[in-house]
Amino acid sequence: MRVGIFADTHDHLDNIRRVVSLFNERECECALFAGDLVSTFAVPPLRRLNCPFYGCYGDNEGNKVGLQGGMRLIGELRDAPACYTLKDGTRVVIVHMERQLSGYEEEFEIAVVGHTHKPSVREDEQGRLIVNPGESSGWTYGNPTVAILETTSRMVEIVAIDTSQPLPSWDQDRRTRARNTKSTESG
Repeated sequence: MRVGIFADTHDHLDNIRRVVSLFNERECECALFAGDLVSTFAVPPLRRLNCPFYGCYGDNEGNKVGLQGGMRLIGELRDAPACYTLKDGTRVVIVHMERQLSGYEEEFEIAVVGHTHKPSVREDEQGRLIVNPGESSGWTYGNPTVAILETTSRMVEIVAIDTSQPLPSWDQDRRTRARNTKSTESG
């Protein structure tokens, strides 16, 4: 099963759109998010995901109630640690800060963490995979990244988000999609 993993978007709307596009292009079967969307206006770009979304809150969420409301159309956002069983049976726990795993007793095969803004992949002493996709925003280190996980092989690829091309404005993109939908319906 191919899984897209990201964290620490910190309201970078263009990079959220790039993440969604990348996960859709890679045909990810679900997206896992390790916290810090931050504001409710970061939710609408996620509506374009072609797969289920599962995640946890970070330590910078400004409006948890608003984020929860926006997520109803997209997927689930929970307090950490957030445990999910994926479609293929893989048990995943998502936290924003790795220390939130301390004392966590439920079984899992893969932990997704964020907060440090630095990508890393390692196994813990029990052989469980710990994945930090790095920061999707690029605000801190200027190198926005995500991770693509294949659950069967447990292979993880850290992928740099291509920011070399400017995106059309959110409103321009929305209007273009609306025009294309109308022309398709009338054609």
